[in-house]
Amino acid sequence: MEVSKRNKRREEEERMSFQSIEEVRARCEKEEISFWKAVQLEDAAERDVAPEDSWKEMKHMWQAMLDGVDAYEPGLISRSGLVGKEGGLMEEYAKTGEPLCGGYMAKVMTTALKMGCNNACMKRIVAAPTAGACGVLPAVLVTYFREYDVPEERMIEAMYVAAGIGQVIANRAFLAGASGGCQAEIGSGSGMAAAAITYVRGGSFDQIGHACAMALKNLMGLVCDPVGGLVEVPCVKRNVGGAVNAMAAADMSLAGIVSQIPVDQVIDAMREVGEKMDVSLRETGIGGVAGSPRGQEVGKNLQ
Repeated sequence: MEVSKRNKRREEEERMSFQSIEEVRARCEKEEISFWKAVQLEDAAERDVAPEDSWKEMKHMWQAMLDGVDAYEPGLISRSGLVGKEGGLMEEYAKTGEPLCGGYMAKVMTTALKMGCNNACMKRIVAAPTAGACGVLPAVLVTYFREYDVPEERMIEAMYVAAGIGQVIANRAFLAGASGGCQAEIGSGSGMAAAAITYVRGGSFDQIGHACAMALKNLMGLVCDPVGGLVEVPCVKRNVGGAVNAMAAADMSLAGIVSQIPVDQVIDAMREVGEKMDVSLRETGIGGVAGSPRGQEVGKNLQ
């Protein structure tokens, strides 16, 4: 009897959870609310809490992202010895050199590296959507928040936008590298970040969807090939690629450039690609750069 009740509850939760971006649109149009509000109300209903309580939890996660960036220690190295200094090196380069991508993008890259290193060094991070992709969303949102005069409430709303995108991807495809390759982790994180920053910049519902779709398409097919089975190489630097890609996708969308393939269909295509991906390229540490001579050497040394 108890198992039956739990199954019924699970089925109800699955029905409440958004299955597509078009479902989000339908609720927004029906109730005349914004993207972020639809996601907040859905979250509150799904977990049977008040919208205010949902907001408090999202604000807590936003604060954890801010704290995580500040907690980075350039002298701290992961137990494997593979990563740790990258965030500090990029930060110094941004101050003393002339970054090819410009000063602002150098800051985005720095934040992405810091958070990736924090994860490898067992510091507190926000998995958005996963620990391996924890640097993408803060690189895009925290950097913008600290660079420009943006109300914190706007950033928390953007977190809901990102969460809504992540929820749909989880329902239609996957978020784990073991299921669909790194396109499911860094790719999803990039799509979430692209949608979130597009919202912050005043983008429409359609522009939010286009930004996400373009970010996902740019990273479709990205394999998960952790050297030595650790979430360090190439994972930490891959966060930079996801963050920069999100910014580019957002700028294209805000410029009026559209994705000819709707975002829901892009997510479906991502699932298809992931399902066809060989198991050696799905977090097993066998294929890709993990299978290279140097990758194999590092793996043996770690053992």
